[in-house]
Amino acid sequence: MDQRSPTVYRTKSWQNRRKVVTVLGGAGLVLVGYLIGRWQDTPADPVVTPQAVVTTSAAAPAATSAAPEPSPSASAVPYPVIQAESATELAGAETEDVEDEGGGLYVGWINRDDHLRFDNFDFGDVPATQVKIRIASGTGIAGRLQVRLDSRDAAPVGELSVSDTGGWQSWRTNAAVLQPVSGVHTVFLTFTANDGGDFVNLNWLQFAH
Repeated sequence: MDQRSPTVYRTKSWQNRRKVVTVLGGAGLVLVGYLIGRWQDTPADPVVTPQAVVTTSAAAPAATSAAPEPSPSASAVPYPVIQAESATELAGAETEDVEDEGGGLYVGWINRDDHLRFDNFDFGDVPATQVKIRIASGTGIAGRLQVRLDSRDAAPVGELSVSDTGGWQSWRTNAAVLQPVSGVHTVFLTFTANDGGDFVNLNWLQFAH
């Protein structure tokens, strides 16, 4: 009995294995192709795109303009009462004991062209806009008291009309409006009348904001 040579046997065995491997490889490719096809045919999960959330708020109220607040650094400090007899200069007037509340002295015998001067009065940062003046008059002469700053000849910043109060010791407090005054000034009180003669007595004055 002839035996096949080992070389021939090995060659046929190798060829058989090669065929099996080829068949298996082809089957594997078919299976892979089938699986890929199934995967492509399967609908993909829906993709949820997050939506931007828009929040609407109530319209902001329109800005309103308010009146400016006073500066906290500036405070309206009340002014002291200035006694008439404390003037630095009394031109044409004299002092005498007063019959009024508080006692002390007053300045009398005031005629036109007389004046009183008060040096270095500090009005501060908040302007003064008024002056109160304690006066008495016992004559029919009408005149005017004028407030001037830094010079007796300066334009008046305020003026008060003077008339008969019922007697030389019948005291009345009158007020005059001032142009706003601040800072340190020399204050002049000047007097004028249409007729000559004493027409007013002066006890005190006080500036106000």
